[in-house]
Amino acid sequence: MNVKDIGTALAQLREQAPLVVNITNYVVMNNSANALLAIGASPIMAHSREEMAEMMAFAGALVINIGTLDRTWIERMTFAVEQANDTGKVVVLDPVGCGATSLRTNSARHLAALAERLIIRGNSSEIIALAGQTSQGKGVDSQDASDAALDAAKQLVEQYQAQVVISGATDYIVNAEGIYTLNNGHPMMTRVTGTGCSLSAITGAFAAIGETSGLAAAAVMSVAGEIAAEQANGPGSLQAALLDALYNLDAETLSKRLKLSQLS
Repeated sequence: MNVKDIGTALAQLREQAPLVVNITNYVVMNNSANALLAIGASPIMAHSREEMAEMMAFAGALVINIGTLDRTWIERMTFAVEQANDTGKVVVLDPVGCGATSLRTNSARHLAALAERLIIRGNSSEIIALAGQTSQGKGVDSQDASDAALDAAKQLVEQYQAQVVISGATDYIVNAEGIYTLNNGHPMMTRVTGTGCSLSAITGAFAAIGETSGLAAAAVMSVAGEIAAEQANGPGSLQAALLDALYNLDAETLSKRLKLSQLS
């Protein structure tokens, strides 16, 4: 995939306005829903088991975010992934805090193993922990450089036949075809809760229109974050500027700004 392909995928997303089902954490429901709306998708934050089979029959993709996890949510997430499998939909797994506790680690591995069409989007410490390697996470925050997770990402690609997106100062998109790097974004994005969760949600939107590598979503989010940081005075104004940047982003801006390369 090249920059032109990413711009084409963005246009298709806005034309199709896919419905993305999100089982996500309480902290970021509003952020993720607004990010999806800004980019042109249609979000629904659905948690009820009673409607999930019906919901996944007409939705485009399922995003699972384990940020505020408990036993009831694990059961609902499991059922939702089963329904996504039954309807051939992509599951985007955001393993928030994987490695911090056994509950999070075991639940993330269970959901990853269950999903038949899987994209994993996490920070480096989460990706390392999900693969069973030793990470240096602090709660939900990563203490590992993004390139430190490359071996773990390759393992997850093979283990789960997944696409893997590692978020960090440099973003890495890892799949069976190779590794891409993105060097956009801004450090201020780490000072706003939910930017990674919003990326996971947008990854679901692109997956719903057939772009399942995770690359287009990471490219769009990193360029939008870079633009937003140039306009913001701090984390508070960055949140609003990020939504505006997502809404106004176009193929020409992506072409001018995107720092994309392929390692292999």
